[in-house]
Amino acid sequence: MPPKGWVEINEFYCKACELCVTDCPAHVLALDMSRLSAKGFHPAFMLHPEDCIACGTCAVVCPDAAITVYRGVRPTQDERVEA
Repeated sequence: MPPKGWVEINEFYCKACELCVTDCPAHVLALDMSRLSAKGFHPAFMLHPEDCIACGTCAVVCPDAAITVYRGVRPTQDERVEA
């Protein structure tokens, strides 16, 4: 079954508070401990994108509005260029 949606995280605004990670009911998100953002934080990322249910919980709990949730199938790079 394809994912129900996807999440985009704006690393500029993410301060690694982990609220999205702990509140995600599908356990999709994690902090990327292998790198730092420009502000010196470990940014959140989709560890298991195939499990995303597009519930929007991560976007609601993010205090910095760094997360956008999209429902549906993620367009490919070619589809985005054509639009």
